[in-house]
Amino acid sequence: VQLVESGGGLVQPGGSLRLSCAAAGRAFSSYAVAWFRQGPGKEREFVAAITRAGYGTYYSDSVTGRFMISRDNAKNTVDLEMTNLKPEDTAVYVCAGSDIVDAGMLSTTSHSLLSWGQGTQVTVSF
Repeated sequence: VQLVESGGGLVQPGGSLRLSCAAAGRAFSSYAVAWFRQGPGKEREFVAAITRAGYGTYYSDSVTGRFMISRDNAKNTVDLEMTNLKPEDTAVYVCAGSDIVDAGMLSTTSHSLLSWGQGTQVTVSF
């Protein structure tokens, strides 16, 4: 499956932004999907994941209560709603999926086993 992210941009601290990950290819509903991010000078880190049917979600401690992941399998999209953004949220956000690995394991699965998008830049600054 091919994944394409959109929705990034510049936002002030405390603001909100909605990212979208669109999938091209069949059987998107068979893919568990996650968002990762990589800030300047930092390693890639897990942000959130969602199960194939969308009933289960997982979040990193740093975004719990501020970010929400959702999906629409009819539209082949997974969204990340980000609120109360902080400067430390500045990063390139990338979505990744797998039709083999369950959503709860995406945060620790070898990245080589996932399908990746190209990423979208999010900058939180005045």
